[in-house]
Amino acid sequence: MRTLPATMIRFLAPFAPLFSKRVWQNAQILLMGAILAPDRRTVSSALRAMGLDQHKRFHRYHRVLSHASWSSSEARRVLLRLMMEAFVPEGDPLVVGIDETLERRWGKKIAARGVYRDPVRSSHENFVKASGLRWVCVMLLVEVPWAARVWALPFLSALAPSERYAATWGRRHKKITEWAWQLLLLLRRWHPQREIVAVADRAYASLKLLERCRTLTKPITFITRLRLDAALYEPAPARRPGQRGRPRLKGERLPNLSVVAEDPSTSWKPAKIANWYGSGERMVEIASETAVWYSTGLFTVPLRWVLVRDPQGQFKTQALLCTDLEADPQKILGWFVMRWQLEVTFQEVRRHLGFETQRQWSEMAIRRTTPALLGLFSLVTLFAHRQKQGARLPAVVKRAAWYDKRLPTFSGALALVRKDLWAQETFRGSLSDTDTVKVPRAFVERLTEAVCYAA
Repeated sequence: MRTLPATMIRFLAPFAPLFSKRVWQNAQILLMGAILAPDRRTVSSALRAMGLDQHKRFHRYHRVLSHASWSSSEARRVLLRLMMEAFVPEGDPLVVGIDETLERRWGKKIAARGVYRDPVRSSHENFVKASGLRWVCVMLLVEVPWAARVWALPFLSALAPSERYAATWGRRHKKITEWAWQLLLLLRRWHPQREIVAVADRAYASLKLLERCRTLTKPITFITRLRLDAALYEPAPARRPGQRGRPRLKGERLPNLSVVAEDPSTSWKPAKIANWYGSGERMVEIASETAVWYSTGLFTVPLRWVLVRDPQGQFKTQALLCTDLEADPQKILGWFVMRWQLEVTFQEVRRHLGFETQRQWSEMAIRRTTPALLGLFSLVTLFAHRQKQGARLPAVVKRAAWYDKRLPTFSGALALVRKDLWAQETFRGSLSDTDTVKVPRAFVERLTEAVCYAA
């Protein structure tokens, strides 16, 4: 039986108690096959990559995802703990990003699918709709030392079914903000005392979601975009002695942020952002104050707003909000720009890990396979990080005369992990009687590179 290298077995030991002995052996085979498979990430392609295409009991590997008894929630919790030990120093806040992505799928047997706007293939000019499954994902935003940049590492995902699915099964349809709240609440239960900062785009700027996060016993700091015409007010004045009636929720209306941005009396402060959407340092100007955001019939949420403008005029003035009134405006902006890495991760898992190529139609298999592929991105990153803390990674940077690439990306990390798997004696499993053929070293290196860097 083929097994993982000893170093990987020790690293994955915390996951073993979640499975029975036999299921854990099969799960390791699927893990290796998913890393080594160059194209689709189906169970069949994983078995082919492991040389098990003639295995008669192949159905056992399908049952790992569709029928076997193991807790995917506990697996995500273990994955988060490993990532925190590797990348988040004790005492630092957990900065997580929240976003949704569409897994394009077709088929009458896929009950939870719906028709949504495709964020990958749509633009401001073109609106593209696609049939698929919508996933709400939570990713840990950390700086990877050997990559010298922030990466978004997925660890928690939830399937957000369509309205048609809810109506068919007699269930209440949940918006993506409600799914985001459930995921954040689960994260808070896992780490009740840790400071948590959540960043998201404008789709999650919901008063209900913000109110829930800030009123927890240990609040979650939420950062997202804010409309320039949002209804902001002063805090409610203190009640006078003997005053009757319902307490006021808000004070006087404040000018729109679009007006504040054009006001000559607005005080702007220069701020240097270290990693502006992956393009290096960027000088911007910011203005910030506190206010109360209120909408009729909804919640009243105190917040700190931050206006951001570009002295060079390359982008329009933007507004952010933060539920922590004492947070530093420059730090708020620094946390928010880290959110761009979520889009990079979605692109990488499609390009290198076969996202959208799985073909299960069983509901249990669907709810396990897609989060497993997203979590595989984080596992590969952790495997690469464990290789002498990145000392060997510069050797796998794919450079060329026309592309002076200096730092490794995810493709380099994946190639390193693949090379380690191919190099293991336990994985090769050579027969005792073989013919020895002399092959030029240069040819072997080109072949190895072509295999390890295959998508």
